[in-house]
Amino acid sequence: MVAVEVIKEEYPLHWYVWHNEASKLEELLQEKLNDIEKKDNRGRTPLMLAVTLGHFDSVKLLLKYDANVNCENSDGWTVVQEAVAYGDPEILHMVVEKRDFQRYTNRMAGIPELLQRLKQAPDFYVEMKWEFTSWVPLVSRMCPSDTYKVYKKGSNVRIDTTLLGFDHTSWQRGNRSYVFQGHNDGATMMEIDHEARQVYCEQMKTPPDTMSTIPAEENICHRFASPIVTTYVDTDKISFERNKAGMWGWRSDKTENINGYECKVFSATNVELITKTRTEHMSEKDKSKLKNNKSPLQNFLGITEVEQTTTSNLPKIDYHRNGHECLSPEDYFDPKYQLNTIDIGRPRELSTKVQKFKATLWLSESYPLSLPEQILPIVDLMAISSSHFAKLRNFIQMQLPSGFPVKIEIPLFHVLNARITFGNIFGMDREIPYVTRIEEEDRLSCILEDNIFQCPAGYTQLVGSESRRQFSMEEEDELLQFAIQQSLIEAGTEKEEVDIWEALKAQRPSRPATPNIAEEERQLQRAIQASLAIYNHSSAESETNSPDLDPDLDMALRLSEEEQKQLEQQRQQEEQMLEKILALSLMEK
Repeated sequence: MVAVEVIKEEYPLHWYVWHNEASKLEELLQEKLNDIEKKDNRGRTPLMLAVTLGHFDSVKLLLKYDANVNCENSDGWTVVQEAVAYGDPEILHMVVEKRDFQRYTNRMAGIPELLQRLKQAPDFYVEMKWEFTSWVPLVSRMCPSDTYKVYKKGSNVRIDTTLLGFDHTSWQRGNRSYVFQGHNDGATMMEIDHEARQVYCEQMKTPPDTMSTIPAEENICHRFASPIVTTYVDTDKISFERNKAGMWGWRSDKTENINGYECKVFSATNVELITKTRTEHMSEKDKSKLKNNKSPLQNFLGITEVEQTTTSNLPKIDYHRNGHECLSPEDYFDPKYQLNTIDIGRPRELSTKVQKFKATLWLSESYPLSLPEQILPIVDLMAISSSHFAKLRNFIQMQLPSGFPVKIEIPLFHVLNARITFGNIFGMDREIPYVTRIEEEDRLSCILEDNIFQCPAGYTQLVGSESRRQFSMEEEDELLQFAIQQSLIEAGTEKEEVDIWEALKAQRPSRPATPNIAEEERQLQRAIQASLAIYNHSSAESETNSPDLDPDLDMALRLSEEEQKQLEQQRQQEEQMLEKILALSLMEK
């Protein structure tokens, strides 16, 4: 057990947070001698500790002194997620409001810095082709594709997209551009709608402290009625293996030609997508509704492949007043003391789901782009406002095999794959307006004209709209994941667009009429369910009623149905075997 004097010396802010002594805490914060972001031996900052314990006065003080709301504890949970878990609406209001302000401020400060980094890299033009494929009946015909074009000149970046969304039965197409212009004293962002001939402009500058937006009451209520979900890729076990080609005994390293570049083919193995879900803050009614909403199609789509549920053994106490009475500060701050199932805060109700898959990489040693110098800064640019791109950045910053990833194929679910291919570098394959390719003996390059990054003539400029929409957007991972799960049992009421850029970032709509990846997933999986239902209905009547049915499609449907039956039989056999094992174990006792 650690002495009180040692705790006060090592973690003075944490000590007063633990006891919720606001006056003493403010004295230390005013002195500014202690690191407000220092983590204790359990991985919690003073703000994270205050939120987990539900100490309102301490939370309010730490937010007043700009404690970081976007931090995570050792288990990967954010301050907002812990505030939801505790269940105090006032605390959640405060941390969400401060979180939104800090995200906006970081974005305003970070984008000009990233654009200045890009200024030093060689100029380029490249296209990223996104294709989505599936073996599920009818889904492969519905899956969209988009070629997303990236222009970079100096500290200016432009991204073009054509995929806008899914409206009940069809994908919506359009023509949008996102332009970032770097300046010595800041940056400007433009969203250009070429069909409406409108431009939304925003100056990248740090907002005043008085600028804030109070979270909507319905959003707060929705959080308390929904599970807390965090998803991440476990990179500790990932390994890369060179694919082989040829017959046994004569096998060699596999290479393929991708868009004119010879590529080595690698497989990433032991890739685990881990999803953790907490429900301790939900009412019994909401929990029951969530449980009843589970659909057999969820298992079919691979959303739950491996599941392990754990519930904390904390005593059922009044956590709103005494959430840490079961644990003394001397034990908590003692690094040698094992918490096991005992911890501060509300008793946890946690389930963990693991989905294992492989990823494939096609790497070229001669591709004329640099991943760290040219592509990574653009990923960083997107990661400022997207936690998903932040995770992507962490993944590609791993020790990858040498070469540029000309092509990448990764599964999104076990029935849906995404294939990303880089092509038409510098406009070498197809001419691009205002891009002049240059071929020299030892290198390729291009020249981009300045008007690519300017507002087109005759377009209406809407200055300031962009600033308001960016500040109010919601980006929480748990909302996205919950929406994806709910998409199997409900149809959305919003008719929102989604461009591929925001779909990649997996954000909620940035404006009332702008994309929502959750809505896209909801509509897509709703269409999957409808297509299966239509087929089952028609096949029950008679095969002769569908004389024009594609033979290949018919075979795919039959194979899919047979595989589902086999999975159900296997599940029943496993349950029967488990019952026998339990029965035998009871007999042995």
